[in-house]
Amino acid sequence: MSDFNDFNNAQVAKLPNHLRQFIVAQNYEKYTPIDQAVWRYVMRQNYSYLKSVAYYPYIKGLQSAGLSIEYIPALQNMNDNLGKIGWGAVTVDGFIPPAAFMEYQAYRVLVIAADIRQINHIEYTPAPDIIHESAGHAPIIADTDYNNYLSYFGSIGAKAMFSAKDFELYEAIRKLSILKEAVNTDEIEIAKAEKMLRYINENMGEPSEMALLGRLHWWTVEYGLIGTLENPKIYGAGLLSSIGESASCMQKEVKKLWYNKYTVNYPYDITKTQPQLFVTETFQNLIDVLEEFADTMAFRRGGIESVMKAIACKNVATAVYSSGLQVSGIFTDVGIGKNDEVNSIKTTGPSALAYNGKQLDGHGKNYHADGFSSPVGKLKNDNKALENYDLTELDAIGITRGKNVELTFESGIKVIGTVKEILKRDEKLILISFTDCTVTEGNGNFLFKPEWGIYDMAIGEKIISVFNGAADKDLYEEITLISGVKAHQIVYDEKTLKLHNLYYLVRNIREKGEGFVQLTAIFEQLKTDFRQDWLCALEILEIIYQNKLFPKLEKEIQIYLEMKASREADHTKLINDGLHVIKNPVSQLIEEE
Repeated sequence: MSDFNDFNNAQVAKLPNHLRQFIVAQNYEKYTPIDQAVWRYVMRQNYSYLKSVAYYPYIKGLQSAGLSIEYIPALQNMNDNLGKIGWGAVTVDGFIPPAAFMEYQAYRVLVIAADIRQINHIEYTPAPDIIHESAGHAPIIADTDYNNYLSYFGSIGAKAMFSAKDFELYEAIRKLSILKEAVNTDEIEIAKAEKMLRYINENMGEPSEMALLGRLHWWTVEYGLIGTLENPKIYGAGLLSSIGESASCMQKEVKKLWYNKYTVNYPYDITKTQPQLFVTETFQNLIDVLEEFADTMAFRRGGIESVMKAIACKNVATAVYSSGLQVSGIFTDVGIGKNDEVNSIKTTGPSALAYNGKQLDGHGKNYHADGFSSPVGKLKNDNKALENYDLTELDAIGITRGKNVELTFESGIKVIGTVKEILKRDEKLILISFTDCTVTEGNGNFLFKPEWGIYDMAIGEKIISVFNGAADKDLYEEITLISGVKAHQIVYDEKTLKLHNLYYLVRNIREKGEGFVQLTAIFEQLKTDFRQDWLCALEILEIIYQNKLFPKLEKEIQIYLEMKASREADHTKLINDGLHVIKNPVSQLIEEE
C-alpha cells in the first residue's frame, strides 16, 4: 500500500498490512453542513448531560484527543493529539471483523467509522459512526490506566477463539446496519435482515471465548461505570455517545452491580437499553478480571480442549507445539490418547507453518495447499522430548540427513522414511522433512504414503496454545488493500443542496458574528420549503437568543418549534432537549468546568 497515510503517527505507522486493508480515507469534504450540525447538536447535548455524570472532565478529554464540540474531527488533528499519549486513529467503513478490531486496540490505534449518522438516527445509530467512535472512545484515552486496559484487552481479544456461529452473527449484524443506514432501503429487506439476526442470536449455542470476551468488552469499554454503587460515573463509550441512555442509566430502575469475573455470565442485547450496569472501583480491577478470564482461554491452556475449539470454529486457527512451531489452517481432526492428551493434529485446505509469528520459508499455504497433519508427543520408551535433542543425540537414533529411519511414537503412530531436512530454532528441533515416507497409525491406517511427496513432520511433545487466525497474518491472509475511496458517494438532489446551503449560511453567521439580518429570510425559506426540518430552525433560535436580537422573530421560531414538538412524536424529545441547551448555554457550562 504505497500511498498509505500514517498521519505522521508512530502507532498508525506500525500497523501491519492485514490491518491496513480495512482503512479508508476520511474524505472530510464529504461531510455536509447538515452532518456538521448533527455533530454539534449531539455533542452539545452530550456535554449538557455528561458534565455531572462522566468520570473525567469531558471537554479536557475531548481536547486531548483533538476533538471539539463545534466540528466533526479531522483525522490528522486527532492523530497529532493522540500521538502525544502514544495512540493513533484511522477511519474504516462501518463494522470490521471483531478480531481485527481487537488487534487495532492492541496496536493502540482507535478505529473510527468514517460515516456520521443521518439526522433521522440522531439519537442512536445501528451502525458504527464517527460520533460513537470519536466522542465516545477518544476522550478517555488520555487516562493511562484506562488506555493500558484497552490495549491489553485488544491483545487478548485478538487471540480469542470464535465459533462458526460468531462469524454468522457478525455478517448478519453488518448486513442489517448497512441496510438501516442506507438511503431508501426497502422496509421488507430490513425486516428480513432483522428476522435472520434474531434467528442466529437465538440459536448461538454455547458461547465461544470471543462471545464471552465480547460481554466483558460491552460491560466495560461500551457500558462501564466507575466509582461506587451509590454514586458511579460513566466511562463507557456506548453511554457517553448516547444522548438518551447517558441520562436514563443513572435511574434506580437500572441495577448497579460490582464488576468482577462473574460479569461474563451476563449476555447483552444491542437493540435494548441495559437492565443492569457494572461498576468497577478502579481501572486496574478491569485488568485483573481480564487476566483471570485469559487464564481460561485456549491460547494459554492448549491441550485437547483447545484443539476442539479450533475444530468447532471451522475457520483458520493456529496450534502451537511445545517446540514453538506454529501450524495455521482449518483444523478438522485431532488424535486423542488414553489420558486425553493430543497425539496428532490435522488441518484441511491451505495451511502454513511459522515460528514466532513469522512464516517458515517454503512452508506457506501454497506449498501446504491440501492441509497438514503430524504426530504430537514423545517417541516410544523415550524420557526426553524429541524437540530437546541436540544433533549428536539425533544422530544416535538415526536422524541424520540422507539416512533412512523408523520412528514410533507413544501413540503408536509410525513414521518410516529418508531424512531430507532437519530444522532447528533457538536450540529446539521444530521440523523434520522426509522423502519416500510412510506414516501409519497403530491400527495400520495410512496417514501418509510415499507417492504423496515430501512429508513434513512437526516436532513437539504437546500443543501448548491455540489461537484465532493465522500465525503470520500478513503472509497467510488474502490482503485486498481496499481502496481509500468510499464506494457509495451520495448524490444529493437540488432541493437537498438548497437545505445544505441554509445550514451553511447559519453556521457562517454564528461563527462570524455578522449578517444576522439574513436569519429572517432563512427561517421563511425553511418554513416554506423544508417543513420537515427542525435542527436548522433551532440553530437560528440559538443565535437570536444568545445575541439578544429580533424579539418578535425569536418568539415566532419558539412557537413554531414548540408546535412541531407537540405534533411530531419523533422530534418531541429532540426539539425540547435542543431548547433546553439554548436556555442553558454549553459555553457557560464549559467555563464552569
